[in-house]
Amino acid sequence: MWRIRVLCILAALFVAVGARAENKIAVLLITGQNNHNWKATTPIIQEELKKAGKFKVDVITTPARAVPPSEWNSFRPNFAHYRVVFVNYNGDIWPIDVQKSFEKYMAAGGGLVIYHASNNPFPKWTEWHKMVGLCWQGPNFGDRIIVNEVGKVMRTPKGQGPGAGHGAKHPFEMVVRDSQHPIMKGLPLKWLHTTDELYHGQRGPAVNMHILATAFSAVETKGTGADEPLVWVVKYGAGRVFVCLLGHDEVPTSNPDTATLLTRGTEWAATGKVTLPPVAGFPGKVVEPK
Repeated sequence: MWRIRVLCILAALFVAVGARAENKIAVLLITGQNNHNWKATTPIIQEELKKAGKFKVDVITTPARAVPPSEWNSFRPNFAHYRVVFVNYNGDIWPIDVQKSFEKYMAAGGGLVIYHASNNPFPKWTEWHKMVGLCWQGPNFGDRIIVNEVGKVMRTPKGQGPGAGHGAKHPFEMVVRDSQHPIMKGLPLKWLHTTDELYHGQRGPAVNMHILATAFSAVETKGTGADEPLVWVVKYGAGRVFVCLLGHDEVPTSNPDTATLLTRGTEWAATGKVTLPPVAGFPGKVVEPK
């Protein structure tokens, strides 16, 4: 009899563990080419998502840069299997059928997370530009968006003002522009981010784009003298896109504020809601979501 009871307990535990695994958000993390050290940052992203306790992460690695087109035949992600696609990639264009498959996935309600230099690639993929909102491109690529001294979003037409770039790496203050958005709710209105690249002059269509946080790009650090958007969301069809330009290398990527934004942004892109608390050690006073 005791053996039967043990087997029943084990079976119940197995079912419970399996149910918890089934309830986790399926994430596809795409990497494999980058002008940044993706081999170092990808495991950090995986670990932060794992520690959050809500995600099941699969990683797919693209072929190397400038290989023959036939090398891309095996890169055929099944986007429909995932609630959200997390992109840590800056390299060659994906095959056209993969592009079309991804556009369909996003338009139907998929989720997308853009991390740091992942807004850099694909200068000729128009739908990608709509998804990302602002891209690392020259001044003639599209409009520029900044926030002025009274908090108003200002749009500079293409061809005017600087193109994409960044000054010297340094610590900088992050400023929340929508404290009620689920990703930002409970975070300090301002906090000091660690030494990192502060992207400026990003360009793109910026359609259906909503800015969540900015940082001042100081002239003294070879910046623009403007408040530049670093965290935003975009609506693409029925899909949700979260963009976070923080995280040049291992240190800022693993910093509690970047980890908080990436994990909460991933949950929001997948579900439209945020239940995850800020990561322990977030700089400044935070309030956990209820």
